[in-house]
Amino acid sequence: MIWSFIKIALFLILVAALTLGATHLADSGEGVRIVLMGMEFTLGPLQAVIVALLAFVLVWVVIRVVGLLVAFLRFLNGDETAISRYFDRNRERKGYEALAEGMLAVASGEGRLALSNAARAERFLRRPELTNLLTAQAAEVAGDSKKATEVYKRLLSDDRTRFVGVRGLMKQKLSEGDTDTALKLAEKAYALKPKHQEVQDTLLSLQTAKGDWAGARSTLQSKVRQGQLPKDVHRRRDAVLALQEAKGVLDEGASIEAREAAIAANKSSPDLIPAAAMAARAYIAKGNTKAAGRVILKAWEAQPHPDLAAVYAEMAPDEAADARLKRFEKLLSLRPDHPETRLLRAELNIAAEDFPGARRALGDLIETHPTARCLTIMAAIERGEGADDAVVRGWLTRALTAPRGPQWCCDKCHNIQAEWTPVCDNCGGFDTLSWREPVQADVPMPHGADMLPLIVGQPAHEAETEHDGPVESIIDADLIVTPDDIRKREGQADD
Repeated sequence: MIWSFIKIALFLILVAALTLGATHLADSGEGVRIVLMGMEFTLGPLQAVIVALLAFVLVWVVIRVVGLLVAFLRFLNGDETAISRYFDRNRERKGYEALAEGMLAVASGEGRLALSNAARAERFLRRPELTNLLTAQAAEVAGDSKKATEVYKRLLSDDRTRFVGVRGLMKQKLSEGDTDTALKLAEKAYALKPKHQEVQDTLLSLQTAKGDWAGARSTLQSKVRQGQLPKDVHRRRDAVLALQEAKGVLDEGASIEAREAAIAANKSSPDLIPAAAMAARAYIAKGNTKAAGRVILKAWEAQPHPDLAAVYAEMAPDEAADARLKRFEKLLSLRPDHPETRLLRAELNIAAEDFPGARRALGDLIETHPTARCLTIMAAIERGEGADDAVVRGWLTRALTAPRGPQWCCDKCHNIQAEWTPVCDNCGGFDTLSWREPVQADVPMPHGADMLPLIVGQPAHEAETEHDGPVESIIDADLIVTPDDIRKREGQADD
């Protein structure tokens, strides 16, 4: 900038000097006498000014021509000049045009065109950190995984592009199903950029899939430190990982460590049913039934579940049915209107042979929410009250085709699992299982299964309404379904 200012100042001084000289000549009225090679020339004031301007222009042209010749000689010699800069800018323009066209081709899915533009951009730009990335992406779009792998490996040699190369190779291994190599690459990418959210999520998913619960907890802790995960979600997921880590310790035989880990997991997330059940069993093993009861009661208040009731029963395995019903009142009073509470109360009353009490406990569940468990309990009540076999079979047959009630369902893919796990067996989602009713479509029953209640009998009040004769009159002796048949069909339905 200083040199530009100096040039402008010199130009203004020169113009001012010429103006003053021309003005002086015009005022004096005298001409300019020039002697050149024995010849004398006399010029008037205006002629002198014109000659001076022409001489200035001539000198400027001569200087520029000489400069051009010097630049051309330097260009031939390999030095940077205006000519070389012109060609460089032209080549750079063509390179960036090819790069832009290649990126558009990748976005539109034209792999071969993208590869061609990537080659042109590499030839013009000579910047491998840009063109290699485009080449790798173009090769992936074109389906040439071998070339993409080769280019990603070239990116590993440059510190600026090493992370891009590792991430690209990691995604390739994931698409190929090579999760072992993908896990190692994810760990390397995480070491290069620990704040990269996509790498964190991928690493966490691979660690949970491989059962590296300690590593997954470390990754989860990193996410919450960087503000990428709410603290309440972190507590829940950390409890899930701690619980599964405790199960692993238990499998290895170190029960003391497993107990402590399960108790810690339950304290982190008291509403996590598997953690509550495992922590309660840990307290029972230590002889601390009071603490086990507190854990179960707190979890039941958040979400009633059969596993919690089973552990609560394990606190006093040898007690009488009447005593158990009395002890369970503390648990049942927390959520008295919940369907699980009503079903549990009915089962306890059946064990105590209080069948009218069991019927009262069910209430209107038979009409409002007839699940397989509810209908099976109703069959047991009818049996306990001395109802006819056809009536009992009618309830059991209805149970075969009724919904199963709440189960462990994946919120992501709606897969149903018999037991809770931190990772869905179907889609691999982490912490996606919840205890709820599965989504079921209304479809006709196959092979006439909807006719089973008519074949084996109906509840007494329904049969008497539809038929004038006794219940036995609608039963064909050759078509009676026995309890063993029902159990076999239940097993086939589960399969």
